[in-house]
Amino acid sequence: MQQITSESLVTGNLTGAVADAVATTPFIDIHTHLFAPAFGEIGLWGIDNLLTYHYLEAELFRFSSVRPDQYFALERRQKADLIWRTLFVENTPISEAARGVVAAMHALGLETSTESLDTAREFFRDQKIEQHIKNVFRIAGISSVVMTNDPLDQAEAEVWKRGAHFDGTFRAALRLDRVLNGFADHLHQIRADGYAVDADGGRTTMVEIRRFLEDWSKRMEPAYMAVSLSDDFRYPQNDIRTRLLREAVLPVCRDLRIPLSLMIGVRRQVNPALRLAGDGVGIADLRAVEAICREFPDNRFLISVLSRENQHELCVYSRKFSNLLPFGCWWFLNNPSLVEEITRERLEMLGVSFIPQHSDARILEQVIYKWRNTRRTMIPILTNGYELLAEDGRPVTASEIRRDVAKLFRTNFEEWIM
Repeated sequence: MQQITSESLVTGNLTGAVADAVATTPFIDIHTHLFAPAFGEIGLWGIDNLLTYHYLEAELFRFSSVRPDQYFALERRQKADLIWRTLFVENTPISEAARGVVAAMHALGLETSTESLDTAREFFRDQKIEQHIKNVFRIAGISSVVMTNDPLDQAEAEVWKRGAHFDGTFRAALRLDRVLNGFADHLHQIRADGYAVDADGGRTTMVEIRRFLEDWSKRMEPAYMAVSLSDDFRYPQNDIRTRLLREAVLPVCRDLRIPLSLMIGVRRQVNPALRLAGDGVGIADLRAVEAICREFPDNRFLISVLSRENQHELCVYSRKFSNLLPFGCWWFLNNPSLVEEITRERLEMLGVSFIPQHSDARILEQVIYKWRNTRRTMIPILTNGYELLAEDGRPVTASEIRRDVAKLFRTNFEEWIM
């Protein structure tokens, strides 16, 4: 066991030691909606995509008399101009999503107070995507990202079927939403790929879904499988989703040693007129997590819940089930005030045995501001924890701080997906 000497203890600038560790550790972004360059136009980047992100679309309708149907009839460039004028020129961009665009632009050397987007558009037109990705990742302080890859999305599937392989910068996550949440609606696509599945979910269908998942796992080599679930998710139930989980998905995950990520709590389309911006949040019944972790002790689960009210319960379950790894502050929770509250609670209950954050970025440049915010929020949280520990008689060393930061943002994930 390493001996801790007084000379190695951080007794002075604890905040500086934490800040240095947080700044110099290359984070792994374990959940994004980004894509490697091989996917072409599926991957989103640039000022017009940044501004037409659905978080900002929702804000637009609060500040503008423009109706959703009028907005969605516009071209992307027109939408971006409208959002820029409304949220950044006529109003102060102080919200988290708007301030994030400012931070990304500033980090890239772009003017943030201009009334015109011409210079920003010219800047992005001049970028070569491969080099731009490297530059953005460098600024964001991340070494790699995990994509979200849907085998039933035809455009994505074609890239994989051509034998696409990626270096460690981009890793796959095998997304199961269409399989688990809309099985009947997507049967024809699975059949078209050569799998003999039926709506009744009989034994043959389960065998074929296993084969489907095994084939796609071989093709993608995913870090994990994943599904987004509504706030009314229950397990077990007498339905096709429970059968698919119990008889196909979880056995394959266990046999191939692939974790399953459950992201629970979305309420889809509470206002359909807003399209992607129209989803909401609900409080989930986490007894489903309890049941699934208990029934499948040899499986590993990554769990994120969308409701603030579910966070403490998730921490308690994490203390009861060692096959559960909580991660991130997802979607509506990705605001510094909530991230701070949730992360402090997890640190107090779980030590450093969790993953504090992921970006959930859909637009490449979003990783700049999302990881900047995370670093800024984490420094006082960790500093406070170490200060309390020192007051109680156990100062820490700089190497221990670096080890803790690496666990939180790298090695916890790396070891979970081994």
